[in-house]
Amino acid sequence: MVEHSALPVAEVKAELFKSLAHPARIRVLELLSHEERSAGELADTLGAEPSHLSQHLRVLRKAGVVSTRREGTTIVYSLRDPRMEQILTIARAMIVANLRHDQALLTSLEGGGR
Repeated sequence: MVEHSALPVAEVKAELFKSLAHPARIRVLELLSHEERSAGELADTLGAEPSHLSQHLRVLRKAGVVSTRREGTTIVYSLRDPRMEQILTIARAMIVANLRHDQALLTSLEGGGR
């Protein structure tokens, strides 16, 4: 049974994960984990259309994942919380572990194991 008081927290967490649920957004966060960048720099590095990238940046900003500051006419993006880098690192480690498990299973099956 789920406590009713836990539902809003779960919903907020779900919204956070929804904001991350696009490969372009993950790539933006990976780039920003190294250094802040302008929208133009991000678009060039990703090879993305500025209008599409702008939509992704808006989602990340609305979710509170990235923050902005203005340098003249340029808007510079950065991670709002450096712990996002840890989330990305943990996700990568989980994927690698799953792939290793799957590889071990495949090797076992190919070797005649049951």
